[in-house]
Amino acid sequence: MRFKSLNPSELTIPVLHEYLLHAIAPRPIAFVSTVDKDGTVNLAPFSFFNCFGSNPPTLVYSPARSGKTGATKNTHDNVLDVPECVVNIAHYGMLYQMNLAAHMYEKGVNEFLKSGLTPVDSVMVKPPRVAECFVQFECAVKQVIETGSGGAAGNLVICEVKMIHVNEKVLNENGSIDPFKMDYIARMGKQYWCRVGKENIISIPGFKMRNEVGVGWDQLPEGIRHSKYLSGNDIAQIAACHSFPSKEELEEVEKADFYLELLRENNSDFTSLEKAIHLRAQTEIERGSLSLAFQLLMLLEQKRVAIP
Repeated sequence: MRFKSLNPSELTIPVLHEYLLHAIAPRPIAFVSTVDKDGTVNLAPFSFFNCFGSNPPTLVYSPARSGKTGATKNTHDNVLDVPECVVNIAHYGMLYQMNLAAHMYEKGVNEFLKSGLTPVDSVMVKPPRVAECFVQFECAVKQVIETGSGGAAGNLVICEVKMIHVNEKVLNENGSIDPFKMDYIARMGKQYWCRVGKENIISIPGFKMRNEVGVGWDQLPEGIRHSKYLSGNDIAQIAACHSFPSKEELEEVEKADFYLELLRENNSDFTSLEKAIHLRAQTEIERGSLSLAFQLLMLLEQKRVAIP
């Protein structure tokens, strides 16, 4: 593999900024409302944002300094004056209104008015919520960490969530947030964004099971680890299985009509059989039948060992 290696100290800030934002993506958006000491409202989106803990519930976002002038943003100045904010979670249906709020209006301009979004009184903090957002977090600002004083330096605003508001339209029957209803948006580099719809959401069965661990890549036979037909993701799903197939399971598959047909169709040489079995295992992985895929692969490995 060939890599282009870069030393950040040798890059201009705009070039470094571009590498960072294109590589670290997509990024969720904190659509933050704040007020200054006079009660003037500000609303702005930030993609340097995430959740960093649940006890206490902690969100962090960064209104970075201007790359051109080094000036701080109104959001940064406001939370130093009034250490409260609302982190609203935007969705695709309001993307362009949110983008309007990102324009560089002068201090004192109310971005709710400029964007046409609706302010709603908060319960525990002074800044208003954005009514159109499906989820709104009322927060107390616990700390602001300034990472530098030059252009594009970050300012980490560490917040503790004091109240959560969730639009019932995005809840499932259990009262939890349904990711298929959120219509998420996320930021990439430059003008590029992404929309997370149903077609983009995947499910990993048994993801990060707490009480069981996978057999691991290193324990798989070499014929599986070095497959010409399975991808790294395919093999990793097999490696995530909690145990190897039992003797009884393998004997059951050996009797199956589809397996006997595979043997008949590819009895000319082991190479053709290997390809057929690995491609069938890949199909079963795509169907979510990991156990059957593992069983097929292990039957092939038994045959490999038996070859003189």
